[in-house]
Amino acid sequence: MKGISYITDGHNKKKAVVIDLKTIENNQDAIEDLLDIIVAESRKDEPTVSWDDMKKKLHKKGKL
Repeated sequence: MKGISYITDGHNKKKAVVIDLKTIENNQDAIEDLLDIIVAESRKDEPTVSWDDMKKKLHKKGKL
């Protein structure tokens, strides 16, 4: 992604990200993509929930 750079360790494992704000400040899609990646990465070890189970929970809470 243009405007995004990574800092890696000696094993080439990503350790940090550098964001060039001038490059992406007018690119809303790039910012949204970056946030999606951060959220997905933070949830990668969470258990999955089937759509049917989620619908049941939402119905119970009155959200659907």
